[in-house]
Amino acid sequence: MKRVLQSEKLFLFSYFLAVISLGTLLLFIPFSWGGAGRLAFIDALFTATSAVCVTGLITVDTPTYSTIGQVVILLLIQAGGLGIITFSTIYLARPRGRISLIRHRVIRGYYLESSGLDTKAIIRRIVAVTFGFELIGALILYPGFGDTVPQNRLFVSLFHAVSAFCNAGFSLFSNNLESYTTNAVVSLTVMALIVFGGLGFVVLRDAAATGMVKQKRMSLHSKIVFLMTGILLVFAAGFYLAFEAGRSMAALGPGEKIVAALFQAATPRTAGFNTIPQGNLSTPSKTFTMLLMFIGGGSGSIAGGIKVNTFFIVLLMLFQGPDSRGEVTVFKRKIAGDRVFHATMFMLKALLLLFGSFLALTITELWAAGHRVDAFSLIFETFSAFGTVGLSLGATPDLTAAGKLVLVVTMFMGRIGLLALAIPRSRPYPVHVLDYPQGEVLIG
Repeated sequence: MKRVLQSEKLFLFSYFLAVISLGTLLLFIPFSWGGAGRLAFIDALFTATSAVCVTGLITVDTPTYSTIGQVVILLLIQAGGLGIITFSTIYLARPRGRISLIRHRVIRGYYLESSGLDTKAIIRRIVAVTFGFELIGALILYPGFGDTVPQNRLFVSLFHAVSAFCNAGFSLFSNNLESYTTNAVVSLTVMALIVFGGLGFVVLRDAAATGMVKQKRMSLHSKIVFLMTGILLVFAAGFYLAFEAGRSMAALGPGEKIVAALFQAATPRTAGFNTIPQGNLSTPSKTFTMLLMFIGGGSGSIAGGIKVNTFFIVLLMLFQGPDSRGEVTVFKRKIAGDRVFHATMFMLKALLLLFGSFLALTITELWAAGHRVDAFSLIFETFSAFGTVGLSLGATPDLTAAGKLVLVVTMFMGRIGLLALAIPRSRPYPVHVLDYPQGEVLIG
C-alpha cells in the first residue's frame, strides 16, 4: 500500500478528478445555468469532464450556460490544457519551495530527457507559450468575428482562442463555427492554433532554437512530429476534397473548399471545431475522420489520441521491421527496442480501451435502452470521446444517463489514462535469477 500511495501516477489522477469534481459543482449551481429548468447533474459532470479533458463533446448547448458558467468552462479548459504537469507542480512546490523527486520524475518523463531544462523552467516555459499563443489568437479573432458578434466580442474571441490552442473544441455558437466556413481569418486562425497546440512544447522550443541557430539540427522527436503533422494535414485535406467537393462543400468556391478541407483535416486531430456539419460528410470521410481522431497530435502536447509519434513507430515496425535487437532506424537514427515495444503495447492498450467503451455503449444504448441510435454513430462518438476530440454526429445529447457516464469514463481514460500509460516506470524491471525453458507457439 505504501508503494501504491507513493506512485507518481496517483497525483495525476487526483488532480484531474479534483478539478472535474470542482467544475461539476460550479456548473451545477443555478448561477451557471441560463436555460429553462435545472441542469441535470449528469450533464454538469459531462460538461466538466469534457472541458477538463479538452474534448468538446457536449450534451447541452454551451451558449445555454450563463456568463458565469461559460467562464467556468473556460477556466476548466485552461486547467486541462495546461494540465497536471504545470498546475499540480506549482501547487506542490508552494508549501515547501521545492519539488519532490517523484513529481520531478513524472514531469521530466513527459518530455524529452535531452530537453535541457529543469522542472520549474519547463513550467514557466509552458505557461508563457500557452498564454502567448492564446493572446495572439484572441487579438486576431477579435476583428475576424467582426459584426457577427455584437456583444462580448473580446470574451468570445478569448474563449475560442483558448479552446482552439487547448484543442478543446468548445464554442459559444450553437452551430460551432459553421457560420464562418467562408471566413478565412477565423478558419485559418483557429486552424493554426489547433496545429500549434498539437505539436507539443518540446517541438515548439526545438523549432525556435533551431530557427535562432542555437542548435544545428532538430531532435528526432521533432522531425517525426513535423513530418507526420504535415503528411496527415496534406493527405487528409486531399482526401476530404476528393469526397466532399461535390457534396458537403459543393456550395463553396475553389479557395473556400481548400480552406474548409484543411480545417477539416486539422480539427479531427483532437480539436473538435467544425465549419462543416459532420453529419453531412460522406461515409468514407466519417470513417477517415475516426482514424485521425485515433491518431491525435504530438506527444507532450495538449492533443489527445495515441499520438503521431506512436503511430509512426508502429508503422515503421510494420513495414520496415525491427532488426535482431528489436530496433528500427529512421533519419539515420535508431529507435531503441524498448521504445518500439512500448509504442506497440501503448497502441494495443488504447485499442482495447476503445473497444471496451464501444461495447459498453452498445449495452447501454442498443440493448438495455433500445434506443434507435445506429451503431456507426456510437462508434464515431466513442472515437471522438476517446481521442478527446469533440466532433459528433449528434448522438451524444440523446444518450441515456448510463451512456453519458460511459463517455465520461471514456474521455477521462482517453486523456488521463493514456497519459498515465505513457509515463515510464519509476522502478527498474525485476531481474529473474531463474528462468523457464522456451516454448513454441504458432502465430497466424
